[in-house]
Amino acid sequence: MPESDLETPTAESLARWLTDCVATHLERPVDTIDPTVPLSNYGLDSLHALSVIAELEDHLDISVDPTVMWDNPTVDALSKALAEELALND
Repeated sequence: MPESDLETPTAESLARWLTDCVATHLERPVDTIDPTVPLSNYGLDSLHALSVIAELEDHLDISVDPTVMWDNPTVDALSKALAEELALND
């Protein structure tokens, strides 16, 4: 499918995807991940963060600077930053 036919993910859809991805990596139920709590509070270390970034790159078919997770430490902040970046590149 040509890229122009793909919808740009929203912050909300990215937040759902990120919450599920983080929960899987941390082996926690999805409903225990609060999108406003820093991911480090859940024990998301640098190895997990890099794994999440790699999955995110595959999911969105883009390159993501790994520092984006440290600059945006919550699911909400990260999903908003990614949505803004995707909108700029759309």
